[in-house]
Amino acid sequence: MRPWPTIAVVAASLILAPGAFAQMQIAPPAADGKTAPKEPPKEKKAPTAAKKAAPATPKPAATPTPAPTATQAAPSVFDDPNVDNVYGAYQRGMYKTAFDLAMNRAQYNGDPKAMTMLGELYANAMGVKRDYARAAEWYKRAADAGDREAMFALAMMRLSGRGGGTNREEAVKLLASAAKLGNPKAAYNLALLYLDGQTLPQDVKRAAELLRVAADAGNPEAQYALATFYKEGTGVEKDMEKAVRLLQAASLAGNVDAEVEYAIAMFNGSGTPKNQPAAVAMLRKAARQNSPIAQNRLARVLAFGTGVPQDKTEALKWHWIAKSAGKGDPELDEMLADLPAADRAKAEAAGRKWLGK
Repeated sequence: MRPWPTIAVVAASLILAPGAFAQMQIAPPAADGKTAPKEPPKEKKAPTAAKKAAPATPKPAATPTPAPTATQAAPSVFDDPNVDNVYGAYQRGMYKTAFDLAMNRAQYNGDPKAMTMLGELYANAMGVKRDYARAAEWYKRAADAGDREAMFALAMMRLSGRGGGTNREEAVKLLASAAKLGNPKAAYNLALLYLDGQTLPQDVKRAAELLRVAADAGNPEAQYALATFYKEGTGVEKDMEKAVRLLQAASLAGNVDAEVEYAIAMFNGSGTPKNQPAAVAMLRKAARQNSPIAQNRLARVLAFGTGVPQDKTEALKWHWIAKSAGKGDPELDEMLADLPAADRAKAEAAGRKWLGK
């Protein structure tokens, strides 16, 4: 059975994104190496929150999956905000109002949270033209005043070179300070630098310690990465049960890669009692979130009828969808080749509908 993402995969590449809430990506970066934040609406309400080739047996095998990536969730400058006019306007998408109120508080009250807000608004073109230099200035003022979110945001800007050039030494110091003050994203990203071994000397034990800090604070990317460490015994003592508990926690937080690995663990009874119906249900969930690996594994269990009633038409649908995303499976091609033409047409039509074609 091939292991989960190895330490080499986890540390393979880092990609930086702006803002206090971006996290380094430890999967291969996009073609342009970065993703620009979307232009937000002005003065209107923000939307509400809504692997290897498998074995011949019907058991899904654990496969390398993309490592945890940065999530671009709705920003939240204040981890534990007091309800005030600035934050209220920000939450409602009234970015120009938030900018004006934050500027007043920053200039006249020296409020570090307001300074961080200004940095965020400038960095993400919210209510004001994007200006990384000004964003960095406001983040620095807030960081100097002890705001951990500003420290993290400024560190990411120093690593990416936005707003004043690259300064990795300063970035490391800022991440360390923010992590010490309890910022889980800072701890997670600092762990990645220890894994990468370029900005800092590679130290997997220190990386594991930092991942544990971030995981304990509920960071799902850190939980998924630390699960991989426990699965492989990297920087920690090998412990499959701890790995599965971390996968479960990350799954509950919506990490799709963790959902896939947790489903496989439940299907095979690795580190947790075997529960194939629950595993298949989780594979369905991850498949519907467009995970090609989950789609492939779901196609397999449907084709073999293991843990779920056999349904080769549905299996072909998910196999067809997974293949369109580059997750081919010659064994399934062969197994489903004798499907009647009407069933094949029905499956492919359903697949095209799913893909919006």
